[in-house]
Amino acid sequence: MDEPIVVGLDVGTSKIVTLVARIENGTTMRVLGVGVEPSHGIRNGNVVDINAASDAIARSIEKAERTSGYEINSAIVSLAGAQVSSTNSKGIVGISGRVIDQEDVFRALDSAQAIAIPHNREIIHVIQRGFIIDGQEGIRQPVGMHGYRLEVETHIITASSSTINNLRQCVSQAGIDVSDFVLNPLAAGEAVLSETERNLGVALVDLGGGTTDIAIYVNGDIWYANVLQIGGYHVSSDIAQGLRLPLDVAEEVKKQHGHAVLDDIGEKETFNIVTFGSEQSKKIERRELVNIIEARVEEIMEMVEQEIKRSGYDVMLPAGIVLTGGGAEMPGIKKLANRVTGLPVRIGKPENIVGLTDQISNPACATSVGLLQWALLMTETHQILPEQSGESKPQKVKAEGFLGWLRKILP
Repeated sequence: MDEPIVVGLDVGTSKIVTLVARIENGTTMRVLGVGVEPSHGIRNGNVVDINAASDAIARSIEKAERTSGYEINSAIVSLAGAQVSSTNSKGIVGISGRVIDQEDVFRALDSAQAIAIPHNREIIHVIQRGFIIDGQEGIRQPVGMHGYRLEVETHIITASSSTINNLRQCVSQAGIDVSDFVLNPLAAGEAVLSETERNLGVALVDLGGGTTDIAIYVNGDIWYANVLQIGGYHVSSDIAQGLRLPLDVAEEVKKQHGHAVLDDIGEKETFNIVTFGSEQSKKIERRELVNIIEARVEEIMEMVEQEIKRSGYDVMLPAGIVLTGGGAEMPGIKKLANRVTGLPVRIGKPENIVGLTDQISNPACATSVGLLQWALLMTETHQILPEQSGESKPQKVKAEGFLGWLRKILP
């Protein structure tokens, strides 16, 4: 068996998703196993109970193993809520007039990482935005060119070391090794964005349960990324307080009767629900529910707009915003996002996958599928070796033939 088996583990606030896929013909991703489990011990993307989180991860993995028939030993794991921050950095190395090779590119990227980082943070992604040779800008691939001075412009993403270590411990306690951590919006972008959108300029907004993740793509690469500590859980919490409902009931009411735009709801629409302190069902006007939802979702989208403006790239997004994540399934959210931001908006869901897709062909699973796409990129550059034993055991090796992967290099 020479076709790689890859595993993606998305540890979210509302759910944990494990996907097992086989890469066929080097390009096709066939999903063989799916394990979806309600999340426990995770709040706003951060681990708050290691044992509870580890147990939930183990159950998700067990389901994926059962449906795929593979034993899972390692996985690429999503990362969110880890007090993410990003900065731009430039690396410079001398070449002495010879042909630039791959080792020179590595040296330039290493030089770009020589920045002051607080002791409680660590680099999770170093993304090249372009190369400069002897003052000539706009070079995408410098290998094979002549020059005396090579510069690389990079975007460096860092995260809280404690949060990363806590998540690694949870996964390890479930019996799984972490092949790599991938920031949520970077993974989701792999699953839902088109090449045209990346090149034109687009903001990927992943509306999760505990966080809202933002990644801005310009000229094909990520130029900005951040995580907002607000998400669908806060909408459910508002409903629970406003309608006096248990939180799990509020979540179900949101899914069944929720809408993001009050003006789209008729005056006479109602539904029945049992509230706190009552044994009988009570009739609730749907507009009362949607009024609560609209206020919170509008606040989230205003925070997204402010974050995009704070990045300084708000005028470089002709492709607008692509919404994904569980929150993107809310009816009316596309209309509300367009109204608040003034940008074109579309809902992104995973595409170009085959196999067990009935459970994952929705915006809520964009990050999960994106982790598999990320793994595909790694196998293309031999960072994950095909397995011969039938077990899913991705292994990191030194990248050779390092071409397209430079755009998403991991330290």
